[in-house]
Parts: sequence; C-alpha cells; structure tokens
Amino acid sequence: MITCWVLAGVFGAIVLLYGLIEVHYFLRMCLTVFLARFCKKKVHILDETTVYGICTTTDVDTLLYHMNNARYLREIDFARADFYERTSLYREICSQGSGVVQGASTIRYRRFLKPLSIFKITSKIIYWDEKSVFMEHRFITPSDGFVRAIAMCRQRLLDCSAEAVIGSLMERGVKQNGNVEAGVTQIPHVRPQMPPEVARWLESNEISSAMLRQNSAATTNC
Repeated sequence: MITCWVLAGVFGAIVLLYGLIEVHYFLRMCLTVFLARFCKKKVHILDETTVYGICTTTDVDTLLYHMNNARYLREIDFARADFYERTSLYREICSQGSGVVQGASTIRYRRFLKPLSIFKITSKIIYWDEKSVFMEHRFITPSDGFVRAIAMCRQRLLDCSAEAVIGSLMERGVKQNGNVEAGVTQIPHVRPQMPPEVARWLESNEISSAMLRQNSAATTNC
C-alpha cells in the first residue's frame, strides 16, 4: 500500500511539474549548455557554429505534415545558447554588463521540414552596433544542402557596449593547447558593413515604432 502511495505521489509530482513548466525545454537547454561548455570545441566570435536537430512528433503542426512555425524560433534558442557558450559571448557580456535580451527577430520560411527529417542550424554574427548584436540562423537539410528557413535576431545588450564586448573577444582570440588558432582570429577589429537586409529590417522596425508612438500619443490625448 505504501509503495502505491509513493508511486502515485511521484506520478502526481511529474504531472504537476509538466503542467507548470515545459520540462523538455529546460532539460534540453541544460544539455545544450553542458555539451557546448565541456564537450565541444571553442570558436572565435566571428566563426559560424552548427547544431543538429530532428523534427519529432512533438514539433509538427495540427496537420501532422511539417514542423510547426513556432518551433523554428524555439530551435534557435538552443542554437544561440550553443553559440554563446562556444564563443564565450554570454560570459563576456555578463562580465561587462548585466545581461542580454532578444530585441527583435524575423524569419523567412522557404521549404517545410517534414516529420523525422534531420536538419542543422548554422549561427553567426553578421553585424553589431553600440547596443546590439545581429545574428543570422539558417535551417539547412544536410541531405540536399537546401536552406529551409533563414532568421535574423537582434540581441540587445544591457548596461554594456556591444562594440566593447565584441572587441574584447576579437582581441583575445580562441586558444587551443596554448596557441591562438589561425583563420578569422587574425581579422582586425573592424565592424563589418551593415548588410542591406539588416538595414531594411531596422528601417521597418523604426517605422513600426513611430506608428506605435503616434497611436500611444493619440490615446493619451483622448
């Protein structure tokens, strides 16, 4: 009888836990950070990182035919965490400021991912300004190399300069066995030119912000 009550209590606790938080998300995030920190090779801040995933039955939409659109942004969370750890970007941000938040994101879907299909997400920094870092994420199927979706994300740094953070990481480089690796680690500390798609995206965001401010002012005056 006691065993039955214990089992019932454990089962109830698990159900309650799943009802309160998304357990799979937190477990996978912990695993992602662990692997990136202790098992994967460190990379330079301007390098591109890659993580692999699979469209499981919990990722599909109501038609059970392809990955749910919202899952793409969820997968980017794991890819970004991997990038943060392997480049030491997050630690550097925390050492100079108080943290980082997602300021904006946009995604373009080109071809859907079918259930049980394997994909990879490549992540890299494409631009930065004084307060933000802009990252590009691509969903690619290894079987054909096709870019299934492409996303841009703006990471807003809190209480620190993005220029200072990136500069510090670029000057430090990545050391493996006591040696600084060759390649992009030798690139001088020069901010890249703003990509045209980022410029248009920022312009769109400014238009949206101006419109919202006008609506807010009109509501206040009423």
